[in-house]
Amino acid sequence: MANKVTISTDITQTLTAAVEEVKHDKLFLLMDETTHKLCLPVVKDIPCLKEAIHIIIGATDTHKTLETLAKVWTELGNGGGTRHSLMVNLGGGMVTDLGGFAASTFKRGIKYINVPTTLLSMVDASVGGKTGINFNGLKNEVGVFNAPEIVILDTEFLKTLDQENILSGYAEMLKHGLISNDKNFAELLNFNLNEVDYIHLGEMVGTSVAIKERIVEEDPLEHGIRKALNLGHTAGHAFESWALSRKPYLHGYAVAWGLICELYLSCIKTGFPTDKMRQAVRFIKENYGTLPITCDDYEELYAYMTHDKKNTAGIINFTLLGNIGDIRINQTATKEEIFEMLDFFREG
Repeated sequence: MANKVTISTDITQTLTAAVEEVKHDKLFLLMDETTHKLCLPVVKDIPCLKEAIHIIIGATDTHKTLETLAKVWTELGNGGGTRHSLMVNLGGGMVTDLGGFAASTFKRGIKYINVPTTLLSMVDASVGGKTGINFNGLKNEVGVFNAPEIVILDTEFLKTLDQENILSGYAEMLKHGLISNDKNFAELLNFNLNEVDYIHLGEMVGTSVAIKERIVEEDPLEHGIRKALNLGHTAGHAFESWALSRKPYLHGYAVAWGLICELYLSCIKTGFPTDKMRQAVRFIKENYGTLPITCDDYEELYAYMTHDKKNTAGIINFTLLGNIGDIRINQTATKEEIFEMLDFFREG
């Protein structure tokens, strides 16, 4: 399940070597409308991509659907794709998730390479072999575990991102810092997000990916310790689903807000130090603002949490912390505690 992650400083050389390494008959390049415009120029002159058949899909999570998946399958078929074809997914998490799922199922599975272009997809979506689409109003409801052949991380693409997308990816890095150690977390809290040092950010991405890789290797199918990566996501996914029909927010913002909630639960249930929680909450509120929920929304948010894939028999499952790096998986909370957590999120 572990995939090979390469941190690149020369995308031409790295991608050429990767495409040559994976034997194939036809080559396909999947992008969304945004990466076609902003990221294709970075790679379009690479000789190995000259032969590639381009597949372009709609941008943003609203297109992470069965219809888009069918379009990709259709274009793979129309382009003469066989079981020996190769697909390169150039884009953010939506492209790598949907592209990975399309590749994993077309002709019962073709090989694919991920070239994540957003900070979020570099540190989260492209590593670990999770693929999927949204379905029936629920995020990532249908998918498979199937790792890409190679993941290429090149910080050159980060220069194409706006501040919101940098922040969105940074939330997953905060999560990795929290499940790692005090030193990593302190470095993240001290990084200046207003004047981004891309070289330093690239080094931190390397650290962040290594934390995730270590956990995924230990538990590829999420039976145990891989649930550490769900920190912030039970509440975060509920926020994201709630916002979808109102004003959608980027995934990382929802995760950052989910971290506030789940660090609060960690304080009251597993003894996480209050001062560290306050430090994290302050950083998140300063950089991410807040979500305008009221107590009238609690029942709806609670209902979204009960639908979470991480639950067993309808019991809401949280990953909490006893301290930074002290991971407590399979924690539960009562409805009352969850409402208290939402009170804290609004007022804390």
